[in-house]
Amino acid sequence: MSTFLTILLVAAMIAVVVVLVRGLVVFLLGASQDLRDGTSNDAVSASSIKSNKMMQYRVMFQAIAIFLVVLLMWLAGKS
Repeated sequence: MSTFLTILLVAAMIAVVVVLVRGLVVFLLGASQDLRDGTSNDAVSASSIKSNKMMQYRVMFQAIAIFLVVLLMWLAGKS
């Protein structure tokens, strides 16, 4: 059981890094596109919505990773 949870934890941590990098790339590309187009700060662009969504996914994967760490620690303390 512990090995399975460790594998899930590693997968969750990899997902956090992937989503973080992807969100930052989307944010940077969207910001540079907005600067080139001269879009005002009041307008919400599609890239900013996508960047926000990626950061929400990052928080979700971080919560899963933290839950798995707590679960692993609880199981280790039990034995």
